[in-house]
Amino acid sequence: MKLKGKIVLITGGAKRIGAEMAEQFAEKGADVLIHCRHSRKEADLLAKKIRKYGVKSHVYSADLSQIPDVKKMTQQILKDVGPVDVLVNNASLFYRTPFEKISEKNWDDFLSIHIKAPFFLAQALAPAMKKKGAGRIINIADWSGLRPYQNYLPYCVSKGGLITLTQALAKALAPEVLVTAVCPGPILPPEDLSPQEKAHVAKKTLIGKWGCSEDIARMVVFLAEQDFVTGSYHLVDGGESLRG
Repeated sequence: MKLKGKIVLITGGAKRIGAEMAEQFAEKGADVLIHCRHSRKEADLLAKKIRKYGVKSHVYSADLSQIPDVKKMTQQILKDVGPVDVLVNNASLFYRTPFEKISEKNWDDFLSIHIKAPFFLAQALAPAMKKKGAGRIINIADWSGLRPYQNYLPYCVSKGGLITLTQALAKALAPEVLVTAVCPGPILPPEDLSPQEKAHVAKKTLIGKWGCSEDIARMVVFLAEQDFVTGSYHLVDGGESLRG
């Protein structure tokens, strides 16, 4: 798929990896729709920056944990710009959950953002993609969905479910809509990690360092451009998964 003139929706697109994706798609000539929940100021600034590439950019706010909000946002997008060509399910939630303290709310938090929202976004936007004859859905999972981290059980299970959802959607939406997943490893260290912890994680990769937003964004753009890749997940982890 040639990206020039295409419409891309990125959930959680206002900051960090999402913002880098938005800019890289804009560099390719795509119009970019930025979803945010709490980061409206950052999203508006990013949209202004992106427009300097000569493309269009709009911001949409919604709480993706609330399915009525998801449906309202997608209806507004279809009304405003028409069919979306590329959906990137990037919005994510990440926090520590020791086994003994996991609650029903923890499960609801992770499953709503990592499973339900991507599904209902796809359900709302994929029919127009199919009618148009082509579309891409790219889900941002995590390599811990394949090999879980300790003390992050609901997060890891939900990301594993997102990988399975990717494969199920690829079957359901073929042949017009191609669906893939990107599984990041150590990208952008959390702010609460000590220098020693950061160094320890870096040593677990084969490359010996943390990845950056650009690494994930480049893979996402690459997958959006492919015409014969669907139902697959792609590790971007510096080889960490090989060391475990």
